[in-house]
Amino acid sequence: MLATLVSKPFDRPGWVYEEKYDGYRILAYKEGSHVTLLSRNDIDRTDAFKHVADAVLALPSRTLLLDGEVVAFDSRHVSRFQLLQEHSEKCQYAVFDCLYKDGKDLRKLPLQERRQTLENVVKKDNGLLLSRRLADNGIAAYRRAKEEGLEGLVAKDLSAPYIERRSTKWLKVKVHQEEELVIGGYTAPEGSRVKFGALLLGAYDKGGRLVYVGKVGTGFSKSILQSLYRSFQPLVSPSSPFANPPRERAVTYLKPRLVAQISFQEWTADWKLRQPVYLGLRDDKSPRECKLPNLRKL
Repeated sequence: MLATLVSKPFDRPGWVYEEKYDGYRILAYKEGSHVTLLSRNDIDRTDAFKHVADAVLALPSRTLLLDGEVVAFDSRHVSRFQLLQEHSEKCQYAVFDCLYKDGKDLRKLPLQERRQTLENVVKKDNGLLLSRRLADNGIAAYRRAKEEGLEGLVAKDLSAPYIERRSTKWLKVKVHQEEELVIGGYTAPEGSRVKFGALLLGAYDKGGRLVYVGKVGTGFSKSILQSLYRSFQPLVSPSSPFANPPRERAVTYLKPRLVAQISFQEWTADWKLRQPVYLGLRDDKSPRECKLPNLRKL
C-alpha cells in the first residue's frame, strides 16, 4: 500500500498521523524458522539486514507478514537514508502494518484492528520498533514533525483495509523536500574533483518524457565518486535521454537506468531543483516511478 502525496497538512476524524521514515520499504515474511525480507521491487534484503531478519524470526508467531521501513537514525533520532547506506548494520525495522498472522489474512480488516494485532506481536527489541504516532491532531503532528526535523508524516484512515496500490486512504505530507530522480548523465570534473563534476537529473512527465530538472554536484565522497563512475560506464549513451537536454558543456549522457535520492530546498517555477544534495542510489525504485510532482489538493 502506497501513500498519496498531498500539498498541506490536515486533520480528520478517524485518522492517525505517523512519522514518515527515510529508508527502505520492506515486507518481512516469516514462515516457521525461515524469514525473508523483500523490497518493493522484490529485491531480497535478508542478508543485507540480517539482524532485522533475526529479530523477526524471534517473534512468537509461527507465520507473519509485516510491512515497514528499514531505517538508520542520526543522533537526534531522525531517520537518514544516507546513514542507512553507510551503516546498514545499525539499522532498525520500523513496522507499521501486519498483513498476515498465524494462518489468518488480515488485509481486509480495518487498520485499527491490524495495528492492535501488530502491537500484540512486535515489541521494541533488537532491531524492531513500532512506527511512531506523532499526535492525535494532524496539524499538531505536522508541527511536531517540523520541530523534530523529520522528513514528514503519513496520515492513515483507521477504517481502511490494506489496499495493494497507491491509495488516498494513506496520505503523506512532506516537511523536507526529497525526491527520487533519474540519472541521465554527468558533467566533466573541474579543479580537484575526480571522475565527474555533477549528475544530470530528470523525472518523467505525464506524457512519458524524461524532463531535465537540474544537476547535483554536492554530497559525494571520493569513494562514492569512484563507485558511481564505475557503474556509469556500461550505461554511456551517444544521445541525450532528456526531452529538453541541458545547455551544458562536456556532458556524458547515460541510459536512464539509475535512480538517485536527492534532497533540495524547493522546486522553482520552471520545475528545476534549488540547492540539491545527493543522498544515495535507490536500487529499490524503477526509473519510471520517478515522476514530476503532482501534488494532490485537499
